[in-house]
Amino acid sequence: MAYGPRYQYETSPRKVQPEYELPQEKIKEKSKQTKGKIKKRVYTKNKKKTKWKVHMRPKAKVVVYIALGFIVLFAISYQNSLITESFNEKEALKKNLATIEKENEQLKVNIENSLNLTNIEQLAKERLGMQKLDNSQKVYINLDKKDYVQSATEEVVIEQEKTWWEKIIEVLTQNIK
Repeated sequence: MAYGPRYQYETSPRKVQPEYELPQEKIKEKSKQTKGKIKKRVYTKNKKKTKWKVHMRPKAKVVVYIALGFIVLFAISYQNSLITESFNEKEALKKNLATIEKENEQLKVNIENSLNLTNIEQLAKERLGMQKLDNSQKVYINLDKKDYVQSATEEVVIEQEKTWWEKIIEVLTQNIK
């Protein structure tokens, strides 16, 4: 006996074995007998019903696996597109915030420049016709050293709202006196 590759000398190719085997159905032969004579033969198939197992051909399994793979890839790409969209929104909001902050800083600088005392003095002279005080415009007043503050003659009493318990105690103490 030789252990090695076997050679085929015929011209017909070998029969290829399928990758799967179909479940074979058992056929039972029943015969009906009536008074010793066979009338008919009835063939019935045993069908075993499996509740949870689904028998599929291997090619169908491959198609299902490929479909599931595409569904998973589609879900991942959809999730990535949602992430990209939210990232772009965030970046647009950041740019908008940066422009608003820059504008805010420019407005602060403009306000500080407009509040400069020399600018205020110049605007008062030009628009309102104001001028600085001269010594001739100053008037001095002599006041007595007497104290002009008067003390209050009436006493101000501020009443706070009392709780219901304090009101009951107050009514009882007034009735006792």
